[in-house]
Amino acid sequence: MASPMALGQTPKVTLVGLFPGKAVVVIDSASPRTISVGQKTIEKVTLLQTDKASAVFEIDGKKQTLQIGEHFAAASAGSAAAGVVLAGDERGHFFANGQINGKSLRFLVDTGATMVSISASFARNAGIDYRKGQLALVNTANGQATVYRVKLDSVKVGDITLLNVDGLVHEGAGLDVALLGMSFLNRMEMKRDGAQMVLTKRY
Repeated sequence: MASPMALGQTPKVTLVGLFPGKAVVVIDSASPRTISVGQKTIEKVTLLQTDKASAVFEIDGKKQTLQIGEHFAAASAGSAAAGVVLAGDERGHFFANGQINGKSLRFLVDTGATMVSISASFARNAGIDYRKGQLALVNTANGQATVYRVKLDSVKVGDITLLNVDGLVHEGAGLDVALLGMSFLNRMEMKRDGAQMVLTKRY
């Protein structure tokens, strides 16, 4: 059988462990192996840096940040669609590293959220003048909260980037993690595969 390298495919990478300056990875379902910062595998996977919870890789020429248990897999070679594979946690929640307007953050995938939702502090850090947005009140677990409806220039998860995405900025406490809501997800094909979720861009 031809190897992924022979087929010109981007390898599937799973981060399974972290040590200072090293990461334990599974590439294309092979046995786990330990690679050091600066090391490049034959599958074109280079470990760029590590910290306590994540590692930054260059995978087939593209920079990707993975948390322990998180996967990266590009769409198949014959497809133009971008895709990302997410691993569920022990409670069945799916998290994803991403960016809004070029600023990095961590999302909770939330199909119950109408829009991508972020805190006011993150919005300010990302240069979003959210107070020019449409003011509204929403009901949360902590009661009513003031939100502003805005347009996000770009929302990126893995290889998937969407432009001009509807978002909500929450003022005050209560939003501990950014929510990857339906204003992003309704443009995805979402597939559950056991403890994994695959997002593929539809348009």
